[in-house]
Amino acid sequence: MGLPAAHPQGLRNTEGEYSGTGGRVHVGHPQELAVETPVFTRHAIARCAAYAFQRAQERSRRLISVTKSNASRYTYVLWDEVVAEVARDHPAITVERVHVDAMAARMVLRPDSIDVVVGSNLFADILTDLGGALQGSLGLCASGNLNPEKHWPSMFEPVHGSAPDIAGQGRANPMGAIWSAALMLRHLGDETGAGRIERAIDAVCEDGSVLTGDLGGAASTSEVGNAVVAALT
Repeated sequence: MGLPAAHPQGLRNTEGEYSGTGGRVHVGHPQELAVETPVFTRHAIARCAAYAFQRAQERSRRLISVTKSNASRYTYVLWDEVVAEVARDHPAITVERVHVDAMAARMVLRPDSIDVVVGSNLFADILTDLGGALQGSLGLCASGNLNPEKHWPSMFEPVHGSAPDIAGQGRANPMGAIWSAALMLRHLGDETGAGRIERAIDAVCEDGSVLTGDLGGAASTSEVGNAVVAALT
């Protein structure tokens, strides 16, 4: 869970390491210099943390905040302080603060100890790909770029994006995109519809006879999509 979008013009994450703040000088020369500055604001951290606490309240009442404040002296120190402040409003939630490198190891060694995780754009971006690999394929991973207040539209897409390198070849796993649709329905309040889609994906994966190459199968994108539709009905 990274920092959420706040405005209709910004259906993408705009803080943390992905703020785009920086530049290059002396391009092409031996003395070339590139600077990229992470941007963390109290408002955005608090907004993201509050959403994470809400999700934890609905689930296991456990939340892990991913940080690197032992090495980053300013941005992640602020992150830790704001998450701790928001935590005081949610006394029923158990909060752990875990450094990102330790978190990567924990996801591999003890994934059963993890439920809701909140992190910056960079850390969450890396860890979601690791989660996809642990899940079996990046092609399974769904994502939502949310406006939690629902004042503006949210955006839902597979974690891997549009996979342009294999576009039109019928090789892409459609499950990440289909699962993203389930996230959209849940965000819009249709828990029944979201659950139906997720159960259909589970059924196709458990059956194992119609899977794309990333999951060890030989089926095409459309064949897997048709199998999910059949499982829905």
